[in-house]
Amino acid sequence: MPEFTRRQFLVGSSVLGALGVLGASAITWDELHRRAETTPLPPGSGVLVVLTLYGGNDGINTVIPYADNAYHDARPELAYRAEEVLHLDDRLGLNPAMKGLAQLWQQRRLAIVRGVGYPKPDHSHFRSMDIWQTASPDEPVPTGWIGRWLDVTGDDPVRAVSIGSVLPQLALGVKHTAAALDPASAPLPPEMSAALSGLAATDPADSAAQGCVCTGYQAEQTVEQTFSVLKGTKATPGGNPLSAQLDLVGRCIKAAVPTRVYSVSLGGFDTHADERHTQEQLLGRFDEAVSGFLRDMAGHPVVLLAYSEFGRRVHANASQGTDHGTAGPVFVAGAPVEGGFYGDEPSLTDLDDGDLKSTVDFRDIYHELLHRVVATDPDAVVGPGRRDLGVIA
Repeated sequence: MPEFTRRQFLVGSSVLGALGVLGASAITWDELHRRAETTPLPPGSGVLVVLTLYGGNDGINTVIPYADNAYHDARPELAYRAEEVLHLDDRLGLNPAMKGLAQLWQQRRLAIVRGVGYPKPDHSHFRSMDIWQTASPDEPVPTGWIGRWLDVTGDDPVRAVSIGSVLPQLALGVKHTAAALDPASAPLPPEMSAALSGLAATDPADSAAQGCVCTGYQAEQTVEQTFSVLKGTKATPGGNPLSAQLDLVGRCIKAAVPTRVYSVSLGGFDTHADERHTQEQLLGRFDEAVSGFLRDMAGHPVVLLAYSEFGRRVHANASQGTDHGTAGPVFVAGAPVEGGFYGDEPSLTDLDDGDLKSTVDFRDIYHELLHRVVATDPDAVVGPGRRDLGVIA
């Protein structure tokens, strides 16, 4: 299918999601139970939750090198004092807003991969996020890493679900895409729902492109029928939007919906000014949502990956913020995780033009999650030459 036609379809899907089409169908608990009986998630199947922190989170003030004088010298007003930090060992600690993750660390259910990046880093939000979501640092490609996983693992439309009305790049494949499920969507009137359902009807006279669009709408209807009954929690004004997304994911997992990969997100991390207060608030939301979700998922083989498109520069700027950088920490958490530090801590003095030098390629993390969580040959998705880090027990 030509890329332009695919883009048109994806834009149409996101607009329909915003209009509430994702809430147009309904299903009873009995119908959902029948689906769970015919195609339930097999017991013991790993589930991966991919959490994107949009904006470039400052990893240095997230996993804090509180015992390093170079940290305090580079950020005399932005740095946290040793007594403010949630100590992980005698050198590093978590941001004080991350008390829930500190408990996961103590329970050995949190892995922190330090210094994660990619060769020849790019400071553009758009290009760097594209690299992380496509797993292709060398050249732009139209498919995401989860999309390629979808392409090689079958055609069930509920294998991967993105919570939100717009599909992220990571969810786009050549033959298949993840479904977008908007927890805030409202039902359409019955007459409009009936009219739109006609878009899924096939016609022998359809061109190949028209057939792809029909298949996409059919998949969206299947996903909606599977998930609509579970959408009992909506984001409320002033609430935690990430908690609402993860609550829906948790409901789906408990219902044995046959989804192996979920995508959720939290934005706002582009902290060029007055960073400390803003980042603490965002990390507090992140911590509340993730720690609560993983407590709720105790006993389930669920692994959550949290990443951002880049870290920040070592030195604070004149506005008490930080500018776009390179390497940063990645969190991997859940019951199957072997907690601890992975990767070498980047030096704060041996820099690349003011930026941290990465010590771990992010594709190695993807390699292990594909291999150990969703039981797929990673080479078809992230290419050859990658390795597991040992994060999954």
